[in-house]
Amino acid sequence: MYLPRAFAETDLQALDGLAVRDRFITLVTVHDGEPTVSHLPVLYRREGDRVELIGHWARPNPQARHNGPALAIFHGPHAYVSPSWYPDKEEEARVPTWNYVVAHLRGQLTTFNDEASLAGVVDGLSREHEASVGRDWRFEFERDDHRSQLRGIIGFRFVAEQITLKFKLSQNHPLANRESVASELDASPREGGREIATLMRERMNEPNGD
Repeated sequence: MYLPRAFAETDLQALDGLAVRDRFITLVTVHDGEPTVSHLPVLYRREGDRVELIGHWARPNPQARHNGPALAIFHGPHAYVSPSWYPDKEEEARVPTWNYVVAHLRGQLTTFNDEASLAGVVDGLSREHEASVGRDWRFEFERDDHRSQLRGIIGFRFVAEQITLKFKLSQNHPLANRESVASELDASPREGGREIATLMRERMNEPNGD
């Protein structure tokens, strides 16, 4: 990922924030020279610098037979930025751009298919997400019909070895431009735009980069 110094983020609490916002990743593997991509909910675990993701595929998914190097991507909010929002537009040529937040995690992928571990993944995911929709479905291990569904999935564990966080939030612009963009995005009808405005203000006092 192209990462100018101005947009590099090193605090892993920023990754925690992305995971809390949306534990839904893009998972990329390469097998026999061909990339394979899946979009999956995951359980996110971080202890210090160690980050682990746990999830599952449908058994027919070709990626379910991949082990080894992988790339996991967390997508954060994003928003279009108009050059008309910059107060210095008369002094220097400006062009449209996009502000966004993303995390790339490179690491090792291992698979598992034992019943107890698969049940733990399904139970963990349901506990995290059922509350968000006002429901309380739970995986019940003692039920044959619940356990039988586990035969249709394969689990994975991903341990990150390299984490790259890109927070492109107009840090390479003068403060007046950044304040103006944040104000415009505050009024955006899109939630992502308003989220970007909040993140921009959190970093407003950071020095400009290259």
